[in-house]
Amino acid sequence: MPVLYLTRREHFNAAHKLYNPSWSKEQNDAVFGRCANENWHGHNFELFVTVKGTPSPETGFIVDAKLLSKIINQYVIDVLDHRNLNVDVPFMAGKMCSIENLIFEIWKQLEPHIPEGVKLHCLKLVETPRIYVEYFGE
Repeated sequence: MPVLYLTRREHFNAAHKLYNPSWSKEQNDAVFGRCANENWHGHNFELFVTVKGTPSPETGFIVDAKLLSKIINQYVIDVLDHRNLNVDVPFMAGKMCSIENLIFEIWKQLEPHIPEGVKLHCLKLVETPRIYVEYFGE
C-alpha cells in the first residue's frame, strides 16, 4: 500500500506580543516593532496538520478525519482559541511567543495523541496572509 498524506485545517484566534523582558522598551520596539505593543495584538491563525500513513483496508482512511479534528481541537484549538498566548496558555509559559516557538509547542501537544499506525508529518501555522511557518518534527 502507498504512503499517503492527509491534511486537516483548523482555525483559532489569539492575541500575543513579542517582548523580551531583559531588553529596554526601545530595544524591544526596534526589534519587534508593532508586535511589541504593550496592549497586545491578535491574529486569525490557520493551522494545517498533516499526517501520513497507509490507508486501512477496511475504511480506506489513513486516519478518520473527524478523529483527527477532535484531537487537534482538544489538545490545541480549545487551549489557544480566544486566548492571550503569553498569559493564558500553559505550554507557552516562559517562552518567547513567536510563531516559530508556537508551532514547535503545538507539535509537542499533538504528537503523543496521534493514533497508532499514523505519523505526524508536518504542521503549517499561518499567522497572516504573508507569514507562515512549517515544522516537520526535526
